[in-house]
Amino acid sequence: MPQHTRTTPAERRRALREQLASGRLLRMPGAINPLTARLIQDTGFDAVYLSGAVLAADLGLPDIGLTTSTEIAARAQQTTRVTDLPVLVDADTGFGEPMNAARTVQLLEDAGVAGLHLEDQVNPKRCGHLDGKTVTAREEMVRRIRAAVAARRDPDLLLMARTDARSIEGLDAAIDRAKAYVDAGADAIFPEALADAAEYEAFREAVDVPLLANMTEFGKSPLLDARTLESLGYNIALYPVTLLRIAMGAVEDGLRTLAAEGTQESLLPRMQTRSRLYELLGYQEYTAFDSAVFDFTLPPGT
Repeated sequence: MPQHTRTTPAERRRALREQLASGRLLRMPGAINPLTARLIQDTGFDAVYLSGAVLAADLGLPDIGLTTSTEIAARAQQTTRVTDLPVLVDADTGFGEPMNAARTVQLLEDAGVAGLHLEDQVNPKRCGHLDGKTVTAREEMVRRIRAAVAARRDPDLLLMARTDARSIEGLDAAIDRAKAYVDAGADAIFPEALADAAEYEAFREAVDVPLLANMTEFGKSPLLDARTLESLGYNIALYPVTLLRIAMGAVEDGLRTLAAEGTQESLLPRMQTRSRLYELLGYQEYTAFDSAVFDFTLPPGT
């Protein structure tokens, strides 16, 4: 069926593992919805990310732990259905105790994701680039990771640990936590809110597993370019909220223009055309199953 991915979850998990082992930097934008995941694939990126902050915002909620494991699993399943790229998911704190984290791993595994990350904050959690965060005891996070590892059925499912300790306990403590999380079974590490390139370098020197660099806008970390991150030895450059911010900025501007001018005429050059949308959705591919689905001709210029 044209609306389904042509690869299996197992194939996408192996692909992510192979890409991480290649030494090449993977560029991973955050999808707003399944359609943007298709666009991420079409524009040549390496993988798709599902951000907890984006899901919360899409539901009109702040990123403080109000979403649930079943909500993120449902969005993950919708996304993995439409892209052949590996999908990495923000699983927050695992949505509860270690047993909840174990269930979350299996829900996301069933949803077809290639990997997920769990963080060491306590609930109610906060965006990683805001003040006022609290982290769990190291031993509690170790239990969370061990529960996730025990729950995993496909050994190729990537289990990443995120530590938010840098802005609370300092860089050395964050590195020590990362090492403990690797010892507990984490396959990769997401050091949140590092202050500068020197801190990224220090983390790389201390931790011998794949590392993710979070290039979120308006945060505590500098926006390092891909060449710099690759030279520092990082494996993933993450752009978690970039597309949401671009889209919402365009929506606000469009609404103001429509309200002021009473017509959308001046906005047409900034819109995705009908023909491009239909191309992205794969309308014509459906003719292989039912010629009645795509039996029209688009007007010129649409």
